[in-house]
Amino acid sequence: MNKEQLDLLLRESDRFPPPHGMRLSYGTAGFREDASVLLSTMYRVGILAALRALKTEAVIGLMITASHNKVSDNGVKIADPSGGMLTQEWEPFANALANAPSSRDLVRLINEFAEKENILLDGSKSAQILVARDTRPSGEVLLDAAKNGIDSIIGAVAQDMGILTTPQLHWMVHARNKGLESSELNYFNGLSNSFKWLLDSNPNNSELNDWDNRLVVDGANGVGGQKLELLKEKLNGLAIEIRNSGKGEGVLNERVGADFVQKEKIVPCNFGSQDVGIRCVSFDGDADRLVYFTVPSGSSNKINLVDGDKILSLFAIFIKEQLTILAARSKDTKIAFEPRLGVVQTAYANGASTQYLKDLGLEVVLTPTGVKYLHEKAAEYDIGIYFEANGHGTVLFSDYCISLLQPIYLELSNVFAGSEPHKAALRLLAISKLINQAVGDALSGLLLVEAILRHKNWSIHKWSELYQDLPSRQLKVKVVDRTAVETSNAETKVVKPPGLQEAIDLEIAKYPQGRCFIRPSGTEDVIRVYAEASTQEAADDLATSVAKLVDQFLGDGSSK
Repeated sequence: MNKEQLDLLLRESDRFPPPHGMRLSYGTAGFREDASVLLSTMYRVGILAALRALKTEAVIGLMITASHNKVSDNGVKIADPSGGMLTQEWEPFANALANAPSSRDLVRLINEFAEKENILLDGSKSAQILVARDTRPSGEVLLDAAKNGIDSIIGAVAQDMGILTTPQLHWMVHARNKGLESSELNYFNGLSNSFKWLLDSNPNNSELNDWDNRLVVDGANGVGGQKLELLKEKLNGLAIEIRNSGKGEGVLNERVGADFVQKEKIVPCNFGSQDVGIRCVSFDGDADRLVYFTVPSGSSNKINLVDGDKILSLFAIFIKEQLTILAARSKDTKIAFEPRLGVVQTAYANGASTQYLKDLGLEVVLTPTGVKYLHEKAAEYDIGIYFEANGHGTVLFSDYCISLLQPIYLELSNVFAGSEPHKAALRLLAISKLINQAVGDALSGLLLVEAILRHKNWSIHKWSELYQDLPSRQLKVKVVDRTAVETSNAETKVVKPPGLQEAIDLEIAKYPQGRCFIRPSGTEDVIRVYAEASTQEAADDLATSVAKLVDQFLGDGSSK
């Protein structure tokens, strides 16, 4: 680090002293905390993004958001060159940067890390970071602090993309590093065009008896509703009504949004008896999750939830159908195409959904909890589908898969234009362009759900009845030290302390269709318990009995 760089860092970092008595941790959600204490963190993550851009020699993203958290919170996350999350190898450095107690300590950390990673801090290389924020009132000042951090690394430049959904920024980073057009207009055009291709390939366009084009969207009073207002002007075939759009109807994430709807299973604000029988969907605050629901007749505020497991099942059914059609195409075609399709879930996926997918003949694998693990595993397949029950997920197409699909489509266009295999190839290509290849995206996910329901002429009720969820219960047990529990097999088996897994297995064996696992929280000294069984009473009893076991082995006497 030369003197100019050293002096710049010391001078600027003195303007953003860290809050006293607070330790932050970078995880799947990046850094999140009350917005009032985040100025220093934003500045330092700006530095982190600039260093990452210099290291990778690629465009990096920085997004100011706290997703489904309350409006007084905010946060920041980094998008790597692929458009995915910051590599886990850099998370310890992110934590060290955020928690450095002084400017001198901060500069020392930067210098040591740059030397270890062979990052030149002499201004000889340029770096570009795309930055954006959601609609939170605190976002503007926090984004300015992040830009100051970027500007504190000589050669690094921040390009402000304005107010975006989190998936939009990730998509822009992905597109920019692929050499593609990457503006917000390009994003909207890509979604609307591929949605049109899917609708045009629909064999049932004249016989839509069960599918209803009406859709009511809960925008969580956040950025997603505002962006859907812009997108829907480019869409044909859907009658979209947006409520909680962020235009003053209510407070961000307060009794609205995908997180609220999925956890509470009640209607969000501004929904009710007037929506009986209509297909409804909720976004979360930064539009990277979605869940569907219906309002049953005669209910005061309850809903029928169609969660991320059901969205995954719908996508898997449709993609498998297209692959089956392609596999049966004429042997006269020259290009072999046998892609590996995989479905990725966590242990929190309802057991009924996992069994349903396996019964379809699909390859289903589990990963530890966290989107970063799901995404990484899905990327190992030619086509990988992942979702969490909370509505976060996407479909990944490998470059190899696309490199085969495109010439197959062209070959069929010349020989069998208009045939079912030709349409199946078109549908798969359209899905690869519609669904966000970087992260879960409520806007693109909504359009794929709608296209598939229309293609299959399904009502939301028929979709919801693919399988019946097993009753489940989740509990938390306070412990002195959560690290005393170690797990394996995607967090489904306890390795330490010895004897605990055997005791859990004995409890599970008492209940029909029983399943239970425990895992340490990533943020607090609690052990999380998840249980399923054939009845709600049995699931409750199983969860309670396993929580007692955890408490006996290492608890402090409380669970909830």
